[in-house]
Amino acid sequence: QVQLVESGGGLVQAGGPLRLSCAASGLTFSIGAMGWFRQAPGKEREFVAVLTRTGEMRYNAEAVKGRFTISRDNAKNTVYLQMNSLKPEDTAVYYCAAQPRNRRVGVARNDYNYWGQGTQVTVSS
Repeated sequence: QVQLVESGGGLVQAGGPLRLSCAASGLTFSIGAMGWFRQAPGKEREFVAVLTRTGEMRYNAEAVKGRFTISRDNAKNTVYLQMNSLKPEDTAVYYCAAQPRNRRVGVARNDYNYWGQGTQVTVSS
């Protein structure tokens, strides 16, 4: 089994930065791509970014438009999301997710087998 634990959420003013972390534990050798989703109140959970072990990455360009950067430390089984120039519309619960190894990288919720509990990000105007 795999466990994912997010950290780094909180309250930030519009225009400010925030960095999220997600540490994986358990059967980490079975993990492939790791990514981030978010869910705002009353909205569907949406894809934000994903990064494979070998460096292939995808972003929700419409949502993040070059403001967010995903990175990964394979030795620490940790993925990060650096968020800059935050906007009130970025307010959401951010979820870390991981795919099984050898699965083609995906951007849909059902591409991911493992999920964290989520961390709240609130951006004030």
